[in-house]
Amino acid sequence: MLLNKRLLVTFGMMAGLATGLQAQFAYKINSDLTITITGYTGPGGAVTIPPTLDGLLVTSIGSNAFLSVSSTLTSVSLPYSLTSIGDNAFNACGSLTNLTIPNGVTSIGGSAFTGSGLISITIPNSVTNLGAGAFWNCGSLTSVKIPTGVTFIVDGTFYECVKLASVSIPNSVNTIGSFAFYNCTSLGIITIPNSVTVIGDGAFAACTNLSGVYFMGTAPSLGGGGSSLFSGADYSVIYYRPGAAGWGTTFAGRPALPCNPHVQNGSAGLRGGQFGFSVTGSYGLRIVVEASANPANPVWVPMATNAMGFGSYYFSDPTSMQYPRRFYRLRSP
Repeated sequence: MLLNKRLLVTFGMMAGLATGLQAQFAYKINSDLTITITGYTGPGGAVTIPPTLDGLLVTSIGSNAFLSVSSTLTSVSLPYSLTSIGDNAFNACGSLTNLTIPNGVTSIGGSAFTGSGLISITIPNSVTNLGAGAFWNCGSLTSVKIPTGVTFIVDGTFYECVKLASVSIPNSVNTIGSFAFYNCTSLGIITIPNSVTVIGDGAFAACTNLSGVYFMGTAPSLGGGGSSLFSGADYSVIYYRPGAAGWGTTFAGRPALPCNPHVQNGSAGLRGGQFGFSVTGSYGLRIVVEASANPANPVWVPMATNAMGFGSYYFSDPTSMQYPRRFYRLRSP
């Protein structure tokens, strides 16, 4: 009888405000007796979201939850219990610069961080869904590692992230949506894994500093015919693995070349007391030279990164005489 009475009270509180120190949070109680944060009435600044309210787990942040403090929010501590972040949850939070999302979060809603001040963000591999425009116009974001659970980088995900210089795309991604990286003007090179089979139109349009796009698999199909895929990315060159299917001399209007660096025969030897060799490959191809003292159990150390000019370039190792033997390899960035 007491249990029934308690249930009546619990289900009667479908929305409300927490009490005490937690009274800054508006929330609703979901049908599974978990909490969704629906609003925030505090002053902003550094905010800690508690893992429980009214004795129930906080599992989601609802749409527009922090809109009221978008101009004053500087940091957020997210609870371990969180599984989803709703649409526009931190939209326009221009002073929010860093955020670590806890393991267990599976979904980040559309425009969740649009216009935020994020410089860096850690996204756990538990995330399987990134909503459209999730990081749209995050003008301070410099690098991002996309989780291994994500299969679709949806339309406009990193639209106009003008300082985004480093992107790691996992082998789980099969589709890159339209305008996903539009106007990412700091992006210099990007590697597309062999899992990607479709790229939407305009995905890399207006990426004015994009010089190399490295495809690890067969040529993907192009949404909208690909006419605007690299529009405005006038210096980009496409590189693909020799023997991969579907490639020609151009791809979406940009020159396409096999990724084919090699050491020129007869060039290896001592010069000026340093060991070196000539590297040849396709024009514009970026090459990393790495060295290791033990090929049986190698630790490869990057020695130089260069873009191929016409013909070849000469690599010289200034530390070569410090080792009784040393081995070298070439790879793309």
